[in-house]
Amino acid sequence: MRSAATGDSPLPIHEDTQAKPRGSTVVTHTLTAGHAGEVTHQVTRARNPYASLDRFKQIHRHPGARNLALDALAVIVAVADVWLVIPEKAQPYSIVLSGVACTAMVLRRRFPFLAVLITIPGFLAGWAQLAAMIALCTLARRKLWMWQTMAAAVLVWMSRYVRWPLSEFAELNWREHVLNGLYGILVAGMPIALGLLMALRKQLSDRLADLAESRERERQLHEQTIRAAERASLAREMHDVVSHQVTLIAMQAGALAVSAHDEESRQGANTIRQLSKRTLDELRDLVGVLRSGTFDDDVHPGLEELPQLLRNSEVPVELAEQVVPDSVPPAVSRAAYRTVQEALTNIHKHSPGAKAVIRLFPCGSALIVEVVNDQADPEMAHSGRLPSGGHGLLGVRERAVLLGGTFHAGHTPDGGFRVCVTYPTEN
Repeated sequence: MRSAATGDSPLPIHEDTQAKPRGSTVVTHTLTAGHAGEVTHQVTRARNPYASLDRFKQIHRHPGARNLALDALAVIVAVADVWLVIPEKAQPYSIVLSGVACTAMVLRRRFPFLAVLITIPGFLAGWAQLAAMIALCTLARRKLWMWQTMAAAVLVWMSRYVRWPLSEFAELNWREHVLNGLYGILVAGMPIALGLLMALRKQLSDRLADLAESRERERQLHEQTIRAAERASLAREMHDVVSHQVTLIAMQAGALAVSAHDEESRQGANTIRQLSKRTLDELRDLVGVLRSGTFDDDVHPGLEELPQLLRNSEVPVELAEQVVPDSVPPAVSRAAYRTVQEALTNIHKHSPGAKAVIRLFPCGSALIVEVVNDQADPEMAHSGRLPSGGHGLLGVRERAVLLGGTFHAGHTPDGGFRVCVTYPTEN
């Protein structure tokens, strides 16, 4: 069985359960000690098997590469049209004019009217008919039905109607003149119709894209409105319920600190009061974020506040290793802090008296956060357990998945518990 965060990992992972109150068992996965580096290495080394195909698609979709390919295709088609119909005893000037007309295909995008003018001699005195038609189609697509398009259409029609040399044209009868005129209309009309159709298609595609963007913006505004209402409702509930209860806890702890006779009880009451006040401060900041709809990185603690978290923790903690890269994204810093916080909270709830060892170290392009605790103190293990909803580790796993990392948690062979999370520090 594999979790959504681990994927198809070949590492030795077996299913296990964490000790929870009755009715709230959470299925987790044990990562064998020593495999954290392998997991991170596999995560950082993993690549898309279709990456080369994706790069080819990106090159294909690039406008410059696509235009270059179409220009090369236009030159090939124009040269093939001349090469297939050129007679054996062709005049040298006709071959040269036809070759110049074929090379004019590279100018048709930036200078479409000039490209048509260059192809006219090759069409009139040579065999570059397709070159003139391709240039005229590009001109109609770029300029639509303007005077350049009309003038180019007349020139193409005349090049098809007039036969070279002019002595042969003079010998034609009226039937051949009518037939050449009709063919000229087709040769000049088809590229114009195709160019106008392509221009209309582009305009329609642009309008559809604008309409889709407008609908997307409308949908986003609608979602933002709904989310704002949900955030306001959630902020009210948190303020009215949670804030009230925590305030009562702080007040009761303050009264207990005043009335306590021994120093140990007074110190415990002061600790509860300080934790309640800090919880109220974080809750107040979170309610403000929910109401405003903006996310402030300064509101949520990160790795820079980890020493203070360890000092205030009621769990015996040893920071065995802490090597944090200089450039850690704020989201990763916050997630790593919350991971350690949640792990210490679970140790205090389910393994009272256990000692914890914390390690933070980079591995490749990822930051590994590892929290391991030993067995609970037998004298404190039978005390009443604190209530738990089983959502702590689920939240840690969701943070890891959202940031593109991995999550592993489970019992260790010596009866303790281990939480190991990797967070990518790049992209």
